[in-house]
Amino acid sequence: MFKKFHGFHLVDRIHKKNLLKKRRNLSTNAIKMAIITAITLVVAFIPTEMFHDMGLKGLTVVQHRVIALFVFAALMWLTEALASWVTSMIVVVIMLLTVSNSAFSFLTSEEYGEFVKYADIMHCFANPTIMLFIGGFVLAIGMTKTKLDVVLARVLLKPFGTKSETVLLGFILVTALFSAFVSNTATAAMMLAFLGPVLRSLPADGKGRIALALAIPVGANLGGIMTPIGTPPNLIVLDNLNKFNGIDITFPEWMMRMTPFVIILLFISWFLLKFLFPFKQKTINLVIEGEMKKGYQTTTVIVTFIVTIFLWMFGKELWGLNTNVVAMIPIAAFCATGILQRRDLEEINWSVLWMVAGGFALGVALDKTGLGNVLVESIPFASWSPLIVMIISGLVCFLFSNFISHSAAASLLAPILGLVASGISADPTAGEAFASMGGPSALMVGVAISASVSMILPISTPPNAIAHSTGFIEQKEMMKVGIIMGVLGLVLGYAMLIIFKF
Repeated sequence: MFKKFHGFHLVDRIHKKNLLKKRRNLSTNAIKMAIITAITLVVAFIPTEMFHDMGLKGLTVVQHRVIALFVFAALMWLTEALASWVTSMIVVVIMLLTVSNSAFSFLTSEEYGEFVKYADIMHCFANPTIMLFIGGFVLAIGMTKTKLDVVLARVLLKPFGTKSETVLLGFILVTALFSAFVSNTATAAMMLAFLGPVLRSLPADGKGRIALALAIPVGANLGGIMTPIGTPPNLIVLDNLNKFNGIDITFPEWMMRMTPFVIILLFISWFLLKFLFPFKQKTINLVIEGEMKKGYQTTTVIVTFIVTIFLWMFGKELWGLNTNVVAMIPIAAFCATGILQRRDLEEINWSVLWMVAGGFALGVALDKTGLGNVLVESIPFASWSPLIVMIISGLVCFLFSNFISHSAAASLLAPILGLVASGISADPTAGEAFASMGGPSALMVGVAISASVSMILPISTPPNAIAHSTGFIEQKEMMKVGIIMGVLGLVLGYAMLIIFKF
């Protein structure tokens, strides 16, 4: 998280609280790790022929090892015995040592099947999608260092006036807009820092401050759906959709579909919050202090931001520029002008990037070892109703994402669903019905939506945790809003994907 970001103290408080909680649960986590390791070893050392009896005909030893790695990653991410990014790093290292062409010599043999090139695994850390995310982080750093974020927040909130209900709408919409391009954690911290004095000034016996406090995590979580860089699950899904189904959704294509959908959800959340938590005080005087720094650096940030967004939207159609390539422009521009310095690089959320890279590595293993083909041929995906597959995948992702990292849930499900989509599409009969419901895009993008609308508990997302730390929200209030918005998000999201398609 960026230490220069407004509201960093809120994020820091959450991190310290989580660290203390983890230390207290050290023995519990050790037991979890021991059990998971035992289960993984059992899966790894049972005879490969047993999988043949289960229908996985032709499974090789290397593919068997990948299955064991999937089991390990899934259990570690679900139980959170270790931080998600730590699990990803462990998985990548084990993969390099056991299923790559540079694995321990006593584990390699031509009889064991196709090994993954170690360079392909390591490339996951420099995956073009990772570069796209870094470009988004760098833009956020530039906005923060020049105080452009403060000015934008003040300018964007001003039209909503002083009426309490419209100020609430303003915070929802502005938070969502920031979250579409900036880390939702950083956005939530910044907006709650602006909102803090207002929350303390509202009547203690009124419910309005609950609505305002909840507006931030709701806006941040939903806003991330708007763009491919808004939240990690979006990028994870897009990468796997391209890898397993050969479908490339561009930046403008994503925004054209998602922006109207998100706006509808944001207005629904506004009506819901003001209905559940009506304001006792009818007006709010909002004061956001801070001035934009003057000079060439600020001008550079503004111009670079506008150029980058423009090229993300229209660069491919006009000049053939890939979205991931465009993401390198702010990095180069800010480095060349001194805006981005060595210490700023330390502020990039590398743990998120490593988490995503670990998920990509699992996808590479599925693809390069041929395990994906074995699963497609062995499991009768074509006999499953496409609609049932979509419903189950959405509900499973929603359930997982409320209790574990959204990125971890997407990393776990996206490669598997990529294979499922490939299997269904390959069947002439089921493939036709599947295509009429949006095909692989609807199934995979639905996972990204399911993850983002998962916000029932304080632990569900960092914005939820930050908002809950203010002390103005009880868990039951967050659950009430989270369940309603989650159900509506799933229903409307899949309806949009099926009807309008990508």
